[in-house]
Amino acid sequence: MTTAAIRLTRDAFGRLVLALPDGTAHEGVLPVRAFPIAAPAEGIALVGADGHEHAWIERLADLAPEARTLVEEELASRDFVSEILRLRRVSSFATPSTWEVETDRGETAFVLKSEEDIRRLGGGALLISDSHGIAFRVRDLTALDRDSRKLLDRFL
Repeated sequence: MTTAAIRLTRDAFGRLVLALPDGTAHEGVLPVRAFPIAAPAEGIALVGADGHEHAWIERLADLAPEARTLVEEELASRDFVSEILRLRRVSSFATPSTWEVETDRGETAFVLKSEEDIRRLGGGALLISDSHGIAFRVRDLTALDRDSRKLLDRFL
C-alpha cells in the first residue's frame, strides 16, 4: 500500500480511523515511530488496538496534508521528551547524583543512576534517562552555556 492510499479521519470520540483501499476501516489506530529520536519523521507504523500494524508510513512528508496533520497531532500528544536547556547544579560527580536542570518545560530535578544513562546521539545530541526511566534530551551539546558543558563533561 502506498502512503497516498492512507486515509485518516477522527471518529466522534477523537480516535483515529484508518480507511484502507480494500474498504476496511480500523478504529483507534495509533502512530508509532520506529526511530523516535534519530528519525522522527520516518518509519511510522499505524497500529491497531490489538497491537497489529495496519499501515506503514515511510516518510511523514509523503502523506496528504490532512492525514499528516492528524498523525502529527497524535504523535505530539504521546511523545514527551523534555529538552535540557541548562544544568544548574549536580549534587555529586559520582553516581547516583541529583541533577537540577532548566528544561523547555520549566525547572526540575532528577537522579542520574549511572553514566551509562547518558547516551550520545548524532549531531552532538544527548539522551539522558533519570532513575525512573524518564528521558531528557540535549539537542546540541555545543549550544549549552559554558557552565552546563563543564558539568556535563564530568560525566561524559
